[in-house]
Amino acid sequence: MSLVAVHAHFDGERIHLDEPCQLEPETQLLIIVLSKGSHPDERNDWLTLAQHALEKAYGHDEPEYSVALKT
Repeated sequence: MSLVAVHAHFDGERIHLDEPCQLEPETQLLIIVLSKGSHPDERNDWLTLAQHALEKAYGHDEPEYSVALKT
């Protein structure tokens, strides 16, 4: 399964997914807790930050690596 972002909430006892998501048993999850007062645009800010970081790491001047280089 590729990386997927799914909105969820905690009811005081359990974490509930807010949208359908098929998960296989033993699927590893990464939970990021947002403060109660998180602004709705904060998600867009995080996505923009991640996009810029990926663009910097995998920019147009990044060399292509051949599978032949695998050790």
